[in-house]
Amino acid sequence: MECLERFAASLALAGRSGHTAAAYLRDLEQLAALIQPSPLERAEHAQLRKTLAKLHAQGLHSRSLARKLSAWRRFYQWLLDSGQRADDPSQGLRAPKQDKPLPKALPVDSTAALLDRIDDADALSVRDRALFELIYSCGLRLSEAVGLNLEDLDFSDDLLRIRGKGGKERIAPLGAEARDCLQRWLTQRQAAPDERAVFIARHGRRLGGRQVEKRLRDWAIKTGAQQHVHPHMLRHSFASHLLQSSGDLRAVQELLGHANLSSTQIYTALDFQHLAKVYDGAHPRARKKPDNKD
Repeated sequence: MECLERFAASLALAGRSGHTAAAYLRDLEQLAALIQPSPLERAEHAQLRKTLAKLHAQGLHSRSLARKLSAWRRFYQWLLDSGQRADDPSQGLRAPKQDKPLPKALPVDSTAALLDRIDDADALSVRDRALFELIYSCGLRLSEAVGLNLEDLDFSDDLLRIRGKGGKERIAPLGAEARDCLQRWLTQRQAAPDERAVFIARHGRRLGGRQVEKRLRDWAIKTGAQQHVHPHMLRHSFASHLLQSSGDLRAVQELLGHANLSSTQIYTALDFQHLAKVYDGAHPRARKKPDNKD
């Protein structure tokens, strides 16, 4: 197709890689086949919209649809800029929103097994146990956990002051297990004279996020975890387990520090997955019937 050859030449002149040009051409050739007998360069907005909807209905992933739409836009913008068209039929088209992957949460028993197996062999182990118990107990972000200062701890009322995104503060209840682990850590904490951070590294200064990620990964391997575990997974586990037990989405929203309820609602999908597993394992009508063998 002559117009595609000239379009490919324009991509090369613009410095686009051969891989990108080839991908654009494949997407445009597919479009040309789907809108036949109309010529590709004369396609109308309605045709493009229907083609996008058809590909979506066929189950094409939103990321792939966005890539195809990018190729279409580039092509019709080139036709417009070069005077071969007076309009851009791809204008106003939007690919479906990409599905957000569900957050990964540990089962309750796996979370307990991981935390309970962190021993008290040395001060750093005591610190790690307190840190991870606190993240799970209060649903903290990693940045919130490493950003804690001594004045944020209120053992008299078992409360924790948390500085979240955008400097917004919230108060969270401090669970008994996390409180006990924190108090044990504070008896062994040896910080630099002016350091107010609750969690410090070997050198006596505030612990960094990368160090926390590595320590949790190492503990997960050491305790036999069957999957990669990262600090945010403990926050997800907090939200999922609390929602499973209470069903109170608003309370979970407040404890997580989410500005919008929509950010918290993703955990309802995890909760449904848990209920579905319980149903499949317990309800007599959910069990698969054994195959009849002659």
